[in-house]
Amino acid sequence: MIKLVVCDMAGTTIDEHGDVYVALARAVEETGAATTPEAVQEWMGADKVEAITALIERGGGISTPDTVRNAFARFKQLLADSYAANPPVPLTGVEDAIRELQDRGIKVALTTGFSRDVAEPLLAGLGWTVADDGGGSVRSIGSARGSNAGTGIVLDAVVCADDVASGRPAPYMIHRTMELTGVQGVHEVLAAGDTANDLLAATRAGVTAVGVLTGKLDRSALAQYPHHHILDGVSSIPAILAGTHTN
Repeated sequence: MIKLVVCDMAGTTIDEHGDVYVALARAVEETGAATTPEAVQEWMGADKVEAITALIERGGGISTPDTVRNAFARFKQLLADSYAANPPVPLTGVEDAIRELQDRGIKVALTTGFSRDVAEPLLAGLGWTVADDGGGSVRSIGSARGSNAGTGIVLDAVVCADDVASGRPAPYMIHRTMELTGVQGVHEVLAAGDTANDLLAATRAGVTAVGVLTGKLDRSALAQYPHHHILDGVSSIPAILAGTHTN
C-alpha cells in the first residue's frame, strides 16, 4: 500500500514554461562553453550546481569554483527574471490529484533539483505551503504572491537539492522525504518525475518509479529508463492507486 507520493516540481507538478532549460543553457553558454539541447536535457532533474559543472566541462570549458559559482548565480537570476515575466502555474489536474491523495490518507511531498532559495519563491507564487515536521500546523513558504496564491495546497514535505549530500540521480532526496513524513518502507513510496534522472533516482531509492509525460520527453524516451509506470501526468496517479489504497 502506497503511503507517500513524491513528485518532482518543474515539468511534473508545475508548468514553468520550460524556462529552466533556457536559463541553464544560457548560464553555461555565457561562460564560453557550448551546449546542446540533448546535453541540457540529460541534466534535467539534477542538482543545478552539478549540472552547470558537468555542462561547462562537456562544452569545452573549465569548471573552476569561481566559474561555477558565478554561472549558478547567473542561472538563478535568469530564472527569477523569467518567472517574474511569465509566472509558473500548476499543471492541469495536479492540485486536484494532491487533494485526492491526501484525502485518502496518502502523504504528498515534492523534491527538486533547485536549491531552496529558488524553490521556495516558486512554491510561494503558487500559494502552496508545507506542513511543519511532526505536527499539524502549517508553515508558509516565503511570501505567497501572484494570481494563484491561496489555493489551499498543503504539502507534507519539500526537499531541495541543497538539503542532501547529492541530488538526482542519487536517491537521497526521496529518502529524506520518507524521513520527514515518517514513512519507513520503500515499498510504501511512489516517486514521479518527467526526466531520466527522476526515474533513476526512484529506482535507486527502491520505490515505485513513475514517469510522466508533462515534460520534454515523450513516452518512448522515458521508457528507456527503469520504471513501473509511464503516465500522462501526475493527475493520473490517484487512478493507478485506487485499487491498492482504501479510505
